[in-house]
Amino acid sequence: MPPSEMQNTDGIEVGEQFYIRASSSPADDRTLVLMSGDTFAIFDRSGDVHSEGFSQQGIFHKDSRHLSRLELTIGGIRPILLSSTIREDNLLFAADLTNPDLRLAGGEPLARGALHIYRTKILTESACYDRIALQNYGEKAVDLELKFEFDADFADIFEVRGEKRKRRGHVFPESGPESRPENGPENGPDRTLRFAYAGLDGIRRITRVQCSAADCRLRKGEISAPVHLEVQAEASLTLTVEFGHEPLPVQPARYQETLDLLDARRAEGPLAEVQIETSNEQFNAWLRRSQADLAMMLAPTPWGMYPYAGVPWFCTLFGRDGIVTALELLWLAPSIARGVLACLAATQATGADAERDAEPGKILHELRKGEMAKLREVPFGRFYGTVDATPLFIVLAVAYYERTGDLEFLRSIWPNLLAALEWIDRYGDRDGDGFVECGLRAGSVRVQQGWKDSQDSVFHRDGGPARDPVALCEVQSYVYAARSGMVGLANDMGDLHLAEQLSAQAADLRAKFATVFWSDELQLFALALDGAKQPCLVRSSNAGHCLFSGIAPAEQQHKVRASLLSPESHSGWGVRTIATGERRYNPMSYHNGSVWPHDNALIAWGVLRSQEKELALRILSGLLDLSAAVNLHRLPELICGFARRPGKGPTLYPVACSPQAWAAGAVFMLLQACLGIEIDAREKRLYLHYSALPENVKQVHLSNLRVGDARLDLSFERHLESVGVNVRRRVGEVEIVAMW
Repeated sequence: MPPSEMQNTDGIEVGEQFYIRASSSPADDRTLVLMSGDTFAIFDRSGDVHSEGFSQQGIFHKDSRHLSRLELTIGGIRPILLSSTIREDNLLFAADLTNPDLRLAGGEPLARGALHIYRTKILTESACYDRIALQNYGEKAVDLELKFEFDADFADIFEVRGEKRKRRGHVFPESGPESRPENGPENGPDRTLRFAYAGLDGIRRITRVQCSAADCRLRKGEISAPVHLEVQAEASLTLTVEFGHEPLPVQPARYQETLDLLDARRAEGPLAEVQIETSNEQFNAWLRRSQADLAMMLAPTPWGMYPYAGVPWFCTLFGRDGIVTALELLWLAPSIARGVLACLAATQATGADAERDAEPGKILHELRKGEMAKLREVPFGRFYGTVDATPLFIVLAVAYYERTGDLEFLRSIWPNLLAALEWIDRYGDRDGDGFVECGLRAGSVRVQQGWKDSQDSVFHRDGGPARDPVALCEVQSYVYAARSGMVGLANDMGDLHLAEQLSAQAADLRAKFATVFWSDELQLFALALDGAKQPCLVRSSNAGHCLFSGIAPAEQQHKVRASLLSPESHSGWGVRTIATGERRYNPMSYHNGSVWPHDNALIAWGVLRSQEKELALRILSGLLDLSAAVNLHRLPELICGFARRPGKGPTLYPVACSPQAWAAGAVFMLLQACLGIEIDAREKRLYLHYSALPENVKQVHLSNLRVGDARLDLSFERHLESVGVNVRRRVGEVEIVAMW
């Protein structure tokens, strides 16, 4: 998903200008995140935003930072942090603070810990509400001043990531006060600070800060409010930070009304329908956090809900990420897959644009809404630089059809599926050798266009880079799954000729792949073929993506599973992207030795129908333990690939996105793989393929699982050598077929 991570000795990327620089250590910053649609906010643990040091903090809207500084002081000093967290549903930031040792305005001392300051925040797509509630536990009444300092730099997300611009728009001098009696928050008329920026794209971006305290005072860049507290008395005020493009929308008037509205919307979301509960409370916490993260990252589009990729750098629509996340959730929430398919069909390339790597039929990689993207200072307004999103688009469509039987929707995107097939044949396989390749073409931004898109991620056993164009092993697996899956859909569409053609193409690809990519020496599929059709004999997790499609014969599948379970590949937390001992193995790299939850989920998905479940069980157990070791039980985008050591937690990757949609979705695909759940709504059947559970998960209860118009409640219980299933409720017509 992200730009290249390949660096020279000076720490600057080679051949790629859109690099995310790790100038600080976000893994240690313990920032807390709120997100709503095209808006996300990153705060420190006290709820502040710092303009220096950790530059990714702020409130961002449509790829522009609308608030770059927010600092609270009491009596001129920052409060002391007691604790802070994000509520389990991700809707509320909460911090408990107290006063430091102070001298009040009259000169009398105020001992540390006399005041409790409870700070809470909620975020909508166009406003952030910051409530400060104080209670006096001291022995005398106090008079003090709360002060908030603000700034808005309106930096584009790519500027925050390190890009330098030759020109910027005009930042207007801060203005205020303003009065908005009809729309002001809780206490009626208020005074307001206003920040504005006229972008070079012709858009005027606005940030407006309002304080509910009637007697608040404004100075340049700050709002202060006097507070009087009797003994045991309470007082509160609310700051409302509004942001967007001029004119700003009218906000709900009150903090509590807004929170109630957010609660109601979350309760009706697509992930709220099915409930999963296990006998392991650690597992339950991981499930709840993952569900809440995914619900937070689901953004509305004109075509349906779409899971945005991750915070902070990828809070937008990504093709590959959205498809993988939809696949992870398909058995539980197929409506998400429908939204992803509809959105990607609507944004599918219809012509050629070398700068954006667009070709007819190609599926979108990334969509950006910021100033630099609109001006094409970066090519990511609509960017198509990915080799695998197009076959994966077809894979998701086929899987969605099996899961729902929704032929009417498939008819609506049928031309898009045919265009995607045409892209695979015409543009994906340019040399006609039967394999889909990627490589630097005229005007392309990057060479590597698989999911491991670092410039150094494809190499030979001696460490030398693979010559372009490269044919990645997992891409051939996706193409095989797309073609073989489309056979049945083409038949149902009445296109028997296409079905016959696709069946022959799939069979040819399977036979050739098993011969050309297999290495007896590695007991694994080669990472890729280079431009000279020489195999990259490197042990990688990519080979694990060849399990779910059926492209690999049974004997080769068995050997792949064994290889991925070896200590060289499995770190104890999960399968590494590159095995130890390989020339470019580096456990601290982005793609050459790290552990990615989504990568592991796709590997485990490959044993869904298999009787050999050890690979899925080991992966599930490792990531379950990882969830207990990370903040908020939230799996990050990736971790370093160091071997797991007794008594030591995982080593975090410094600029990993957290939360990340396909990392959050991993637990659901892993559970599906272990339980062997496959749903065919066309047949009104639920298949259970050799259900298994790890030792520390004795029971799993599923409630309200939909199969067509039917609903099921199922309980799975682990025994010594098997897993039993009990149908607790069945409403409607559905057959359960179990293999043991």
